Amino acid sequence: MSRLIVISNRVSPPAEVGNASVGGLAMALSAALREENGMWFGWSGEVAESSGQISIQKIGGVTVALTHLEEQDVQEYYNGYANKTLWPLFHYRTDLVAFERSFDEGYSRVNQRFADTVSPLIVEDDLIWVQDYHLIPLASKLREQGVKNRIGFFLHIPWPAMRVLMTLPKHGELVETMFDYDLVGFQTEDNMHAFTEYVINQAGGEDLGDGRLRAYGKTIQVGAYPIGIDAKEFVEASRSQTAKDYWDLMRDSQAGRKMIVGVERLDYSKGLEERFTAYDQFLRDYPQYERNVFLLQIATPSRGEVGAYQDIRGKLDTLSGHINGEHSTIDWVPLRYVNRSYRRDELAGIYRAAHVGLVTPLRDGMNLVAKEYVAAQNPADPGVLVLSEFAGAAAQMRDALIVNPFDREAVSEAIHEALSMPLKQRVARYEGLIHGIMTEDVVSWRKNFTNDLKGKPPVKKPEPLVVVSG
Repeated sequence: MSRLIVISNRVSPPAEVGNASVGGLAMALSAALREENGMWFGWSGEVAESSGQISIQKIGGVTVALTHLEEQDVQEYYNGYANKTLWPLFHYRTDLVAFERSFDEGYSRVNQRFADTVSPLIVEDDLIWVQDYHLIPLASKLREQGVKNRIGFFLHIPWPAMRVLMTLPKHGELVETMFDYDLVGFQTEDNMHAFTEYVINQAGGEDLGDGRLRAYGKTIQVGAYPIGIDAKEFVEASRSQTAKDYWDLMRDSQAGRKMIVGVERLDYSKGLEERFTAYDQFLRDYPQYERNVFLLQIATPSRGEVGAYQDIRGKLDTLSGHINGEHSTIDWVPLRYVNRSYRRDELAGIYRAAHVGLVTPLRDGMNLVAKEYVAAQNPADPGVLVLSEFAGAAAQMRDALIVNPFDREAVSEAIHEALSMPLKQRVARYEGLIHGIMTEDVVSWRKNFTNDLKGKPPVKKPEPLVVVSG
């Protein structure tokens, strides 16, 4: 009987069913692994004096295989090539890209080590699914080990335009390794077309039609698989006691004011500096909202060892202080800037209490916060989503107010439109958005990808969950 083997940089299975601190992706992958008696392999997050050892255990009903990395691996592979080279490049921040040969060597070394460690665990007919930019060359390393199984790869972040990718040293070698996969998945059609453009124009490849590309003497299948959230679970989380407690807390703190919410990991790709500037513009453009509105921005710190993240945190601290110093009164603070994380059920209550969800990344593979915000809304009195056109989610969520995050006047106008939108229009937009979120959820994403990897027919979309107010 074939198994599903998921391989990712880090492993995040739920410690227990319904663990509210675990994301929807981890829940969906864990469910698949339980269904197919599978295994999740990746880095434990621990740093050891020597690497290559492996521990296998059951966590939340999922078989987990963990390996450690050495300190040099973490610095060169993870902090280096993954987060100082590929991450900024794929998010179009070529000004922040740091390329060093040691980073490249560390990236190749860790991918080789992953292949060496996991290959003895793979048996005939196992289906292998590799996740994200940390492990692009892994299939190539596994093929060198003699692994002939079907291997799929899914990129959770954007794939850059051809000319942007070409600024990466050895870009051709990186793309060539992707032709050792059987199926390569992207978040959007635009990302898939950017990859195809590179293959045809730089690799001398050929588009064979039906999503098949040939180059480097090999043929692969490519496709767009926009990821969703565990929509049913998130709707239920929004009705939990914890969510209700947070809804009450937020409504009490609003004191009759309108609330705008933003929730992100603290990252330069999320457009937080531009968002704060646009909100400042809004306060200047619409003085009638003085003392009648506030922005709650939750920005969870991450990758603190990378200099660019230290820089963005310093800039946001300064900018938030400037905005509050300029606009605050003795009984009103227009911007509440919070650097900590919250559980899913807590966020559901916060989202539900917000009149506007402000999701304006400069570049994003998908952005699940936009979908979570909508899923948490009260259908009888929903808030309005303001969404960046550069988020992958914008292609699906056309009933949001779509904005250019670089245009602060346009974002200011969208905030005003959202805050003043009549109930009937808010409900109509919500109904269009929630239908897509319910039918194109994380389970259908996972099944569509794995069925294509297996060569099975597409999954029939489930009937949407009927959401009622309460």
